[in-house]
Amino acid sequence: MYDIAAAEEAVKHLIEAIGEDPEREGLAQTPRRVAEMYREVFAGIDADPHQPLAIDFEEGHDGLVMVKDIAFSSMCEHHFLPFIGKANVGYVPSGRIVGISKVARLVDLLAKRPQVQERLTNQVADCLWETLQPRGVAVVMEAEHLCMTIRGVRKPGTRILTTAMRGHYCDDPAAREEFITLTRGA
Repeated sequence: MYDIAAAEEAVKHLIEAIGEDPEREGLAQTPRRVAEMYREVFAGIDADPHQPLAIDFEEGHDGLVMVKDIAFSSMCEHHFLPFIGKANVGYVPSGRIVGISKVARLVDLLAKRPQVQERLTNQVADCLWETLQPRGVAVVMEAEHLCMTIRGVRKPGTRILTTAMRGHYCDDPAAREEFITLTRGA
């Protein structure tokens, strides 16, 4: 359960720790604003990732279903700075499908937790794999991490690419290549 009062107090202490006055006019409301922002940014912590996929349909479709370029943002758990990118998510149904907006909701829900991109990519794939029991799942995520662009190595524009493959996409190199090619827009 999110404790907004504790979050406000923590932000106030952080402002003091960096040598600023949390009562200064420009900072006086910052603890409240940051606490409210964190409630939104981390809204997926207590949410069940299987819930968006709970309503599925028997359709008999046996080809690739792909949702491309799902914009997402998440918070790096190592530095509490955002990483922002796009996800490409596909699955080969075993007869049951979900509404395509549910795939985007799944990505959003899992991204709203302190994360690393590698885990996020696997969590999306695993949730689809477990819930829909398709023949295959493929996920490709690409993101820019502010912890690399505004601090540390300071390399703006650097993109991190992660993949997760399950079932059909692990066993069939041609299917995997088709999916990767489609993520590039070819």
